[in-house]
Amino acid sequence: MTQSPENGGAGAMRTPPIVSPQAWEAAREQLLVKEKAHTRARDALAAERRRMPWMAVETSYRFEGPNGPVSLLDLFEGRRQLVVYRAFFEPGVFGWPDHACRGCSLGADQVGNLAHLNARDTTLAYASRAPQADIARLKARMGWKMPWYTITDSFDADFGVDEWHGHNVFIRDGDRVFRTYFINNRGDEAMGTVWSYLDLTALGRQETWEDSPEGYPQSPPYKWWNWHDNYAAEAAPDPKWVEVSDAGEAAFRNPGDEVRA
Repeated sequence: MTQSPENGGAGAMRTPPIVSPQAWEAAREQLLVKEKAHTRARDALAAERRRMPWMAVETSYRFEGPNGPVSLLDLFEGRRQLVVYRAFFEPGVFGWPDHACRGCSLGADQVGNLAHLNARDTTLAYASRAPQADIARLKARMGWKMPWYTITDSFDADFGVDEWHGHNVFIRDGDRVFRTYFINNRGDEAMGTVWSYLDLTALGRQETWEDSPEGYPQSPPYKWWNWHDNYAAEAAPDPKWVEVSDAGEAAFRNPGDEVRA
């Protein structure tokens, strides 16, 4: 029995039973049934999220970027979807001026390479009330690469992130911007991977196995994946990668199962 770290090792931690490899595998298979049900439920929830109504954004919000003033539309960087995380880095926040909020910083450390998200026509941006000079200094110190803007108006109050962190999700139709989703509190804990962001968006992962409304952009899973430094150079999936991914999918899929990335 190991010692409990909560009480300084004064008491023994009550561990699960120690079993044979066969018994362990049986327990794993039993739990796997519930885990697969959880995955299907998560997929169904994402499908419902893609059917959420859209809210038109009528206010012309302004931000400050590294090169000067920008609009909410500019934050899309020409892409169709936008995820904005409100990070707390400003006077009055614990850690200022050397650090952003510890929770927001932990979240920023989890953000993966944005090239994969951008390949699905989606931009991630951070926003705070700190001046751009402080944001640039913080990003350099912490090694963060995401676009990070300064809030200059009521954007944070209007979108529920003036007192607490959160992710707001938007889509654009030409120059018109719509809010499609919002998540905060413990919902923010899982963010960071390309899948976690795409599952929040109106268009989802944009893969053929997803239950999406008719006409939504979709392509076969795996085929669009690429090295993060190669998306711009490769206009279409590499034929060799298509062959490899097809073989891999066939090897682990059971007949009749849905593809689940």
